[in-house]
Amino acid sequence: MKDEFAAAGYGGENIGFGERPALLVVDFQKAFTDPRYATGRSDHIHAAVDRTEALLKVARRCGVPVAKCYTAYESVREMPYWKVKSLYTDFFFGHPATEVEPRLHDPDYDYTFAKIGPSIFFKTPVTTFLARHRVDTVLLAGCTTSGCIRASVIDSFSSGYRTMLLEDCCGDQAEGPHNDNIRDVGRRYCDIVKSADVLPWFEDVRKRNS
Repeated sequence: MKDEFAAAGYGGENIGFGERPALLVVDFQKAFTDPRYATGRSDHIHAAVDRTEALLKVARRCGVPVAKCYTAYESVREMPYWKVKSLYTDFFFGHPATEVEPRLHDPDYDYTFAKIGPSIFFKTPVTTFLARHRVDTVLLAGCTTSGCIRASVIDSFSSGYRTMLLEDCCGDQAEGPHNDNIRDVGRRYCDIVKSADVLPWFEDVRKRNS
């Protein structure tokens, strides 16, 4: 079957790793990781959390900067016009659904903050964090691939970062939309990598920093 995108040149270039990575983890909060909540029952997301937990341990050991965000609001007045019902019940500060997944959380190492839009970049302090660490390459993990991850990829790309999407550390409510969006952003804005692909790079960072 002919791939019209490939024939038109989409995906024809690789971005490649730079010198200074940061790992950004998007919305792995209890709303998406705890089956008590309507959005927290995806096995696909749960598997991505498991792999992200393992990757975070290596990133911290190697001195790679880590930033994590979660979505939460003070009131409905602060919210965009979401079409997701649970946003209007479970995503307010103080609600347990806004808590970062405990297995992924290291408050002594990670920089963690709330966001109000889909992207980890939209009106957040993450660019200041990245500038402070002189980051040139952003690695993205989290959920959901078709929503907040896709938005974060586009903003990372638009901000001039080498952008790597960790395919096995991202999840969605269903695998089909995950695969569709991975394929599409990989044609345009980012390299698609697996967590195992970045481990040697993290070790190189550790050696350079030691």
